[in-house]
Amino acid sequence: MSNPLLDFSDLPHFDRIAPEHVAPAIDVLLERANTALETVTAPDFPAEWNAIAKVLDVATEQLGVAWGSVSHLNSVADTPELRAAYNAVLPKVTEFWTRLGADERLYAKYKAIDPATLTAEQRQARQNAVRNFVLSGAELTGAAKERFAQIQERQAELSQKFSENALDATDAYAYYATAEELEGVPQDVQQAAREAAQADGREGHKLTLKMPCYLPVMQFAARSDLREKLYRAYVTRASDQAESDARKFDNTALIREILALRREEAQLLGYANFGEVSVVPKMAQSPAQVIGFLRDLARRARPYAENDIADLRAFAAQHLGLADPQAWDWPYISEKLKEARYAFSEQEVKAYFTAPKVLAGLFKIIETLFEVAIRRDTAAVWNPAVEFYRIERTRPDGGTQLVGQFYLDQPARTGKRGGAWMDDVRTRWLRPDTGVLQTPVAHLVCNFASGVDGKPPLLTHDDVITLFHEFGHGLHHMLTQVNERDVSGIGGVEWDAVELPSQFMENFCWEWDVLKHMTAHVDTGEPLPRALYDKMIAAKNFQSGMQTLRQIEFSLFDMLLHTEHDPAQDIMPLLDAVRREVAVLQPPAFSRTPHTFSHIFAGGYAAGYYSYKWAEVLSADAYAAFEETAASDGQPSIETGRRYRQAILEVGGSRPAMESFKAFRGREPSLDALLRHQGMAGAPATAAA
Repeated sequence: MSNPLLDFSDLPHFDRIAPEHVAPAIDVLLERANTALETVTAPDFPAEWNAIAKVLDVATEQLGVAWGSVSHLNSVADTPELRAAYNAVLPKVTEFWTRLGADERLYAKYKAIDPATLTAEQRQARQNAVRNFVLSGAELTGAAKERFAQIQERQAELSQKFSENALDATDAYAYYATAEELEGVPQDVQQAAREAAQADGREGHKLTLKMPCYLPVMQFAARSDLREKLYRAYVTRASDQAESDARKFDNTALIREILALRREEAQLLGYANFGEVSVVPKMAQSPAQVIGFLRDLARRARPYAENDIADLRAFAAQHLGLADPQAWDWPYISEKLKEARYAFSEQEVKAYFTAPKVLAGLFKIIETLFEVAIRRDTAAVWNPAVEFYRIERTRPDGGTQLVGQFYLDQPARTGKRGGAWMDDVRTRWLRPDTGVLQTPVAHLVCNFASGVDGKPPLLTHDDVITLFHEFGHGLHHMLTQVNERDVSGIGGVEWDAVELPSQFMENFCWEWDVLKHMTAHVDTGEPLPRALYDKMIAAKNFQSGMQTLRQIEFSLFDMLLHTEHDPAQDIMPLLDAVRREVAVLQPPAFSRTPHTFSHIFAGGYAAGYYSYKWAEVLSADAYAAFEETAASDGQPSIETGRRYRQAILEVGGSRPAMESFKAFRGREPSLDALLRHQGMAGAPATAAA
């Protein structure tokens, strides 16, 4: 049978790809890519953009698509056999991309291309490419270049192992609780836990560290000892503080080596630290500017956070008999205070957010605002729960035009890494080999609870926000009108601006005119009552001060870790110092949250986690344009939607993000909209419990 990883005629054959296909396919594609590299770097090969693209970019794109399929399956359908196949090939793939990025012959070809022969999109792509060659070591020679390549290969191995340890430590934990221990835990969560225990041939209820189980237990379980048990297991995952049989997943040594290699990489490139390298292709000008931005935001948020914690302490003492709350008590106290203050619970709200109805509501917004249609379609998938869709636009002649397609994988399951993300399957590209316009395809992945008792899955409001967030990324990738692959969609977008479209979409999750169309009670089919919505809005900025400081804590720790920290030293004293500076709650000494901080150790956000807060300023200000132009009945302006689509989504990375923002807003972004959206514009008000 032919190798499915070598068939590029259409979409990946996810139902046919097997571990034994990986090495043979990647070997063939690496050979093709190496041949293409030698061809275009030959002295007599013309220094012309399209000539290089037709040979090299076509070969590397096929390698990228095939390897992307393998990497994706490794994230969503992990098996020991696939993991072994992936890890066996990872060094070869890393070595190729490292060598390609640092090839001084190719670097010289790109520098020799005459910008006057290029389109505006190609000029931006070439400018990015030349910058990336420098950051990839193309100007290094001899032993330094060799060492740089070794560092890249080792970092890829370490990041993959970090990710595996985090996944395995999460999957390995189970506690079988009795019905008595689960007092207060929502019935649907108990039911799912009971079914999970039965599937294991065990009595009781199987509790795990996956979010659809862990979070509701922390919020609702009446027994502090049960919350403590799960909390301790959760915050010590993949660390030296885990229970003895789980210490084989300890990421401590990996973290130390990753940080040491990043510093060495930076110094080889002539920078003092990795933070300086990280900001080169971003909107931020320097680590100092980022640190200043974070500390300024922390200063503004702190009074609100101190107010939040004072409210919690008073409520815990007065109503729950908790005079000295512990770390595992805070989610429970928060939920109880929210119920008391706003007279509703997350559980009550969740009953209205059935997954199919939410999805239909989301699609309606996208279709209305961005003038497209979303249709269910069929494709080969890796799990029966995965859905596939196409996005179309009506042509002036009345026909339809394919804009993009996406896979949607919503439920959590064993072998699927936690969190939510958007990834590209392929990018919009006017192909230089065929002259055909290739349309973009995306993966949209979440980790939501499955339905129980034959009912549809229920989403928390936070889940709904997550779904909208990932769709924002997906729209950025799929609605692009750029034909040059490297600056199409999110390609070439500064990393600290890439969260703008995703965080922008989150705002719709708070609009009444949106929510009433995407809710239906799981039992009655009734839409969300206006009175319950009003309570949700009143509670919207509940603890926003604390939540802001928590994000700043992660961001500041990340940037200081990559600028001021000595990699040979333990990272925990630095985290403790950051917490003393910005946090209002100090976790117990055994907590090891960095050991599963995959964003910075395995996910591309190293010295870049601040991007979430940075882009939130952009997204809040962008959304303010919709607030300013909304119709009297609250409906968003189609005209504003069109301007946003054209100024930001369609141009992708073909120009600097600040230019796109100014094209939409007519000015630079302001912090005011973010502070207003999060209820931190005036003096913090103390509400009686």
